[in-house]
This record gives sequence, structure tokens and C-alpha cells, in this order.
Amino acid sequence: MSGRQSLANARRIVVKLGTRALLANAHEIDRDRLARRLDELLRARAAGCSVLLVSSGAIGLGWPRLGYPGRPTTIPQLQAAAAVGQSHLMQQYIDLLQPRGVHAAQVLLTHGDFQDRRRYLNLRHALHALQEAGALPIINENDTVSVDEIRFGDNDLLAALVANAVDADLTVLFTDVHGLYDGNTKLDEVAGVTPAIEGLIKRGPTQGYGSGGMFSKLEAARQVTRRGGALVVAHGKEDSLDDILAGHPVGTLFLPAGGRLDHRKRWIAWSVRDAGTITVDAGAAEAIERHGRSLLAPGITDCTGAFQAGDAVLVRTADGRTIAKGLINYAADDVRRIMGKRRDEVETILGRREYDEVMHRDNLVALEGSSL
Repeated sequence: MSGRQSLANARRIVVKLGTRALLANAHEIDRDRLARRLDELLRARAAGCSVLLVSSGAIGLGWPRLGYPGRPTTIPQLQAAAAVGQSHLMQQYIDLLQPRGVHAAQVLLTHGDFQDRRRYLNLRHALHALQEAGALPIINENDTVSVDEIRFGDNDLLAALVANAVDADLTVLFTDVHGLYDGNTKLDEVAGVTPAIEGLIKRGPTQGYGSGGMFSKLEAARQVTRRGGALVVAHGKEDSLDDILAGHPVGTLFLPAGGRLDHRKRWIAWSVRDAGTITVDAGAAEAIERHGRSLLAPGITDCTGAFQAGDAVLVRTADGRTIAKGLINYAADDVRRIMGKRRDEVETILGRREYDEVMHRDNLVALEGSSL
């Protein structure tokens, strides 16, 4: 079965609607287009799929109503625009879903909801309960309370985090492009986000009403496919979910890369923000990458950051390649004191030896090809 044909078997779907896929202009939602999109989602639900919607548009609806001449660039103005626009956005969903017998369930998230393990699990339970009750979860970043260091930056990445949280088979990013291009040729299927694929785009500011770009879509694709899901980038005004699920060559399909990570390691890899970096020698790198072993103090050559025990830390080689991410057993100051030391030296240096491993393999995830 080809990659396209396998999409018909998707049973858990996350759909992201970008700002430009929603708005008819700088001021209003295109209600007819949104109604058609919602009908597609409801048809997928009727066919037995679990569907969650990640919706942009709050800031785009809010800033014109506040009299701003263009999309704000400061955090306080973005927060103000989101506060005004979010209510208008949800009212559109309520008005369109209510006649269809479906409740619109607003879910506003910050990165902290994914970072904290208990809140992360609570989110999963809440999303499941909403779907069991027949409501359609409509998810957005909580821009009104988010600040610079905890903002997702783009709902493409929010969609990826949601997809990983619910173990979605398929994530669809409806945006203002037909997919990923190599020159004038649209790529139909991509088997992994490689340096060659990254080289097809240029990271830069996005003009207009949205906040994303192809770079964020590639990072979302990396996260989703790395844990075993598929992702499609498609045009929000012209392409349809019906056609995607039917296996038609719509947009660009990013194929799953390898088997599925277990849920805890998925949370470590993509939901928890890294607080520092550890550099390892060639022997430690091989033990982690090829044999799935724990990280021990003798293999560490450098340490950056001010992390505490329990934080997520990246593991890199001497040439700067990120090979893993894991939960650390020691604070940064302690790691600097024991790096390169034998196990029997750790207790002498620290006055204790709580753990034999600096990172245990159960809390360590290999990140082959990652650009974290």
C-alpha cells in the first residue's frame, strides 16, 4: 500500500487551519469556506475518525478591530489582539457548528501545558472526553497570557505537539501554499526531513496576516514523522480533507520515519523544552545511537546551561550534531564537576552518588537527523 493510499486508514487526525486559510481579508472569516471545511471534518468523524482542529486566526481578527495599521510586533499588542479576536473566532465556530448539532469546544494552550507531565496527561484526558461527548475541540495558543519564551511561535508547531499528545495517525496543515516545492515542481511525497529538504527553503519573516512559514512546517513534519505519524501540507483555500483521505495527490505528504516512539519518550523528545546541552565523546555517542545505552559521566566532555536535575537536556557530539535528548539526573554544576570521571570518583567528588547514570536510557531518546 502506497503512502497516499494508507491515509484512508487514518483514525486519529489533527487538522490545522492557518490564518490565511481562514480569513477572506484582514478583517473577516470566509464563512462559506470555513463551513465547507467543517463539513469535511464532520464527514471524517462520521466515518469513524477522531478529529481535532487547531485554529489560527485570533490575532488576525483582533488587530484590525483594535485599530492597528498592521499585524502587531510587540508581545503586549499581540496579546491584546488575541484577546479581542479569540471571542470573534469562537463565535464563528459556534454559529457554524450549532446548526450541525455539534458543540464547539475551545481549548487554549501554552507550552507549559505540554512541558509539565501532569498537565500534559490532563490535556490528553480532556481532549478524549470532549470527543467522547461529541464536541469538536478547537485548539489555539493562549496568546493572551503567553510571553516570548513560552510562545509556540506558530500553530504549525502547536499542531505537531497536539498530534504527538494524542498519537495522531495524520496531521494536515492547511496553509497558503500547495506544498513543498523543488524549484517549480511540487513534491508529492517526502521520506524524511533531511538537510537536502531543508535546503529547499529559506528561513525568514512571513509577511501578511499569519506568523508561520515553510520552516515551521518542516519542523512540525520532523516531529510528527519521527514518532511514526504522517503529515500533509496543503492549500487551505483550494485543497480538501476529503481528497487527502481519498489518496489523491494533494499537497506534499511527509511519510512516517521509522516506528512509533512510546508515549513517554515522545513527550521527552518533543514536548519538554531543553534547558541545556551536554557534549559527549565518540564512544558515548556510539553507545547512545547504536546500542540505546545510558549516558555515563566518563563520556561527557562539556556542559552548557543552568539546568536542574529532572530537566530535559540535549546531547551533542563534538562537531555539534544533536544525537539525543533526555531527562538529566544531575544539575549542571554537578555535571561539570563529574564529567569525564569514573563512577567510583563521582561519590568522592560530590559526597554522594545518587545515580550511576547521568541520563538513564529509559529517559533518553535518540534524535537521528534532528536539528534541535
